[in-house]
Amino acid sequence: MDYLAEPFRVKVVERVRRTTEEERARLIKDAGLNIFALPADSIYVDLLTDSGTSAMSDRQWAGLMVGDESYAGSRNFYKFQQTVRDLTGYQHIIPTHQGRMAEHLLFTIALTPGQHVPNNIHFDTTRAHVQHAGGKPVDLVCAEGLNPTIDKPFKGNMDLARLDAYLTEQGSNVPLVMVTVTNNSGGGQPVSMENIRGIREITHRHGVPMFFDACRFAENSWFIREREKGYSKKSVREIAQEMFSLGDGCTMSAKKDGLVNIGGFLALNNPEWSEKITNLLILLEGFPTYGGLAGRDLEAMSIGLEEVLEEDYLAFRIGQVRYLGEMLMAGGVPIVRPVGGHAVYIDAKSFLPHIPQSQFPGQSLVVELYRKHGIRAVEVGSLMFAEKDPKSGEVRYPALELVRLAIPRRVYTTMQMKYVGEAVLDLYSRRKELKGLRLTHEAPVLRHFTARLEHMEAATV
Repeated sequence: MDYLAEPFRVKVVERVRRTTEEERARLIKDAGLNIFALPADSIYVDLLTDSGTSAMSDRQWAGLMVGDESYAGSRNFYKFQQTVRDLTGYQHIIPTHQGRMAEHLLFTIALTPGQHVPNNIHFDTTRAHVQHAGGKPVDLVCAEGLNPTIDKPFKGNMDLARLDAYLTEQGSNVPLVMVTVTNNSGGGQPVSMENIRGIREITHRHGVPMFFDACRFAENSWFIREREKGYSKKSVREIAQEMFSLGDGCTMSAKKDGLVNIGGFLALNNPEWSEKITNLLILLEGFPTYGGLAGRDLEAMSIGLEEVLEEDYLAFRIGQVRYLGEMLMAGGVPIVRPVGGHAVYIDAKSFLPHIPQSQFPGQSLVVELYRKHGIRAVEVGSLMFAEKDPKSGEVRYPALELVRLAIPRRVYTTMQMKYVGEAVLDLYSRRKELKGLRLTHEAPVLRHFTARLEHMEAATV
C-alpha cells in the first residue's frame, strides 16, 4: 500500500465551507496578501500550522470532564508532572500556556544581554525570544541541512566541528545550546542520536547546558528508530527517554506532539533556574501548578503525551506526510528531501526562479495557493527570516526559501491530501504566471504575522 490507513475512525465531523475563487481573491487582497489575516472559515484545507490544530481523541475529551480547577494543587497537575518526569527524566516541571511562554521564561532567566545561543536552526519564536532578551541566535546546522535536494537521513543535525569551535571562541558568552527536534526551519528534518550525543559531549566539555526544543520529540524519535543503526528494535518511548537523558532540559509546545489545542511546559534539572523561572511564572502566567492553563487542559496534555508515542499513530502520521511529499516529487515539484515528519516543504527558490528573494517568492506561492485552491500554507523564508544588518543596512536573506505545508494531526483524510497535491501540481504547471511581492507595512519583530504586501507590477523574468 502507498498509504497507511488511518488507525482511528471518525466520531464527530466539522463542516468546511467551500468558497469561490472570486471571493478568495477579494479576501486575500483585503488581508494585504497575508494569510494570517484571513478568516479561517474561508479556507478549505488549512495547512498554516500543525500547532494547536490536532484533533483530540475521545480519551482526551473525556479527560476534560475530570478537570480539577482548584487554584493551587490541582490533581491534574500532579498527573501531568509525573507524565513529563517519566518521559524526560527532568525534575522541575513548569506548565505554561504554550511553547513560546516556555521560551520567554527560559531566555529571560538564563540569558544575559549580549550572549549567544547556538541552535541547529532557531524557529521564528525561539529566535525572537533570544533577541528580545538581548541575545544573538546562531544557527549551526550541518551543511546538507541547507541543501533541499540532498537526500540524507538526518539533515537536522548540528555541525559538531562548528559548535566546538564556536564554544571555544565564545566561552562563557554562551549560556546554553538549543537543539530543535525535528528541525522545523530546515524542512522538519530529524536529528540523530549520534549527533545529540556529540552535542552533549561538546557542551559538557565546555560547561554549557544543552536544551531541546522538543515540540516534535516523538516524530524525531520515530525517525531515529527508522533510520539510525542500532535503534530498530527499541520502542519510540525508549528512544525519546534516551534522547532527553542527554540534555539538561527542554521547552515544549504541547500543541504539536502533545496533541492538544493549548498547552506547553518547561522542564529542567537546574534548581536555581527553576526557582527564578517559577517566580517569573507567577507574575506572568499564574500559580506554578496551573501555569496559565485550566486543570482540564493539563489532563488532556497528560493523555496526549502518552498517545503520541503509540506506534500505529506515528506510522500513519509520518506516512500521511510522506504520501503528499511523494505525490509532489512524482510531479516534478522541488521539495526538501527527504520528506520530514510534520510537513512537506516546497523549495520556493526552485519553484519560482524568476522571482528574487527580495520579492518574496515563497509568499507569492502561498498567496496563489489560497486564491486559486482555498489552501492555506505558510512561508518560511525571506518574509519570515530576512534581517537588516544594523550597521550597513544590507538585507541578509536566509539560505532556504520554503513554503511549508504543515499537516494537522488526525484531522485531514487521504482524499484531502490528494486535493492538496493536485493543487500544488496545478500551480507548478503555470508557475511562470506568478508575480513577486513588495512590503507596504511591517512590524519590527515577527513581521510575517502582521505584514501587508502587494503584487509587483509584473513578474521579473
